[in-house]
Amino acid sequence: MKQSSQNNFIERLETHPSLKSRFESILDIAENTNGDVIKADEAERRTIEEVRKLGNEVLHDWATQRVEVSANELKDEEKNVKGNGKKKIAWHTTFGNIEIRERLFIRPGKQFRPFSCSAGVSNRRCSLPLQRIIVDFGADHAFGRVPKKLEEHYGIEIATSTIQALTEKHANQMYEQKKEAQTIPNQVGCRVQIGEMDGSMIPIVSIDEEAKDSRKNKTLSWKEVRLSLVHEKGSTSPKLGAVFQGSVDDAGQCLLDSAILAGFGTQTHLHAVGDGAPWIADQVEDKFGPQGSYLVDFYHVCEYLADAAKSCATDQEKSWLKTQKKLLKNNDYKKVIHNLKPYLEADNIEESKAPVRACHRYLSNRTNQLDYKTAIDAELPIGSGEIESAHRYVIQERFKLSGAWWKAANADSMLALRVVRANKGWNKYWEKAKVA
Repeated sequence: MKQSSQNNFIERLETHPSLKSRFESILDIAENTNGDVIKADEAERRTIEEVRKLGNEVLHDWATQRVEVSANELKDEEKNVKGNGKKKIAWHTTFGNIEIRERLFIRPGKQFRPFSCSAGVSNRRCSLPLQRIIVDFGADHAFGRVPKKLEEHYGIEIATSTIQALTEKHANQMYEQKKEAQTIPNQVGCRVQIGEMDGSMIPIVSIDEEAKDSRKNKTLSWKEVRLSLVHEKGSTSPKLGAVFQGSVDDAGQCLLDSAILAGFGTQTHLHAVGDGAPWIADQVEDKFGPQGSYLVDFYHVCEYLADAAKSCATDQEKSWLKTQKKLLKNNDYKKVIHNLKPYLEADNIEESKAPVRACHRYLSNRTNQLDYKTAIDAELPIGSGEIESAHRYVIQERFKLSGAWWKAANADSMLALRVVRANKGWNKYWEKAKVA
């Protein structure tokens, strides 16, 4: 550093005595002035403490000088304003609470708080960087457990109610941003995509606001979330979507939205795999037309065959089942259906005790969804294991915490939050929030 620059730095530092003291403390650690920092872990721990304090003091000094600058700027713009005393303002940051006294001004009919206005801070609110941290924790953990994590990792204390309110606020904003349905762009797009959709149950609580006894005004139930997943063939980065309170048509649109995010275009073919639920097949046909095909999850079919094997081949279940699987993979589903016929249970046998009839019906009703050979030859999946895995890391890890029950509106918002993160839209959301 040049001598003139060094002198200038020292002169500037002298005007910030708290920062000068803090830098000296940090230098003491680096130079091990007292000779008591032997272990690397201890050096790191002390450094973290000093950096936290340094950050707090930097923000405090910045705010103090901004109070004066913003006041002078206001007086230049508004010639008739008069001073009206000072008022304390404090807000939460990742470096702890910042508290200063800002200058107030008035003119007839109006009061001015130039620092609050120009700095974009409000009393007892959280800074945007801190909000991002809080929402990140709130997206993964029960709200009541987040305060301890904030204290552990950042040395700050935030109330559970604030954590919940902020997480739900940003989750709702993400939900509102995702409401608009997309249309297939007028571009070629990628050649082949793999898509999966499935439902998962989450715990929902309904509250009767008019009930006289608040102890008995809650109704608990399990309701279905429909999750979609699409990615280009060969990619390991899927785009996801989730619908909770919407219709099956909304779920189909969700699958289309996921496909568009993954690069679907006018020449793209979607290879969809699902558990055989008729509404999924219908939505693939409705939303993708000739650009989509639907395959029943092979392993779901095998569950039906395994149950039927107990009646069709009492002593050779494994061998019989292996033969049927081989036939299915070769698109000989007609032979499989034929092999089931001799063992069909009588009509008067109840459904729960008629596995052969259930399997026969299941396959007979889905003959246009059993083209496993084409999928295998094209190196496309015949099972829907990806969506089952996605259920765990998108939905179940947060929605099925012990003792957790969700209001329907909050479930929709939290799903949007979880999907935004899974789709790697987290940074983009906070960049927009920073501009706003």
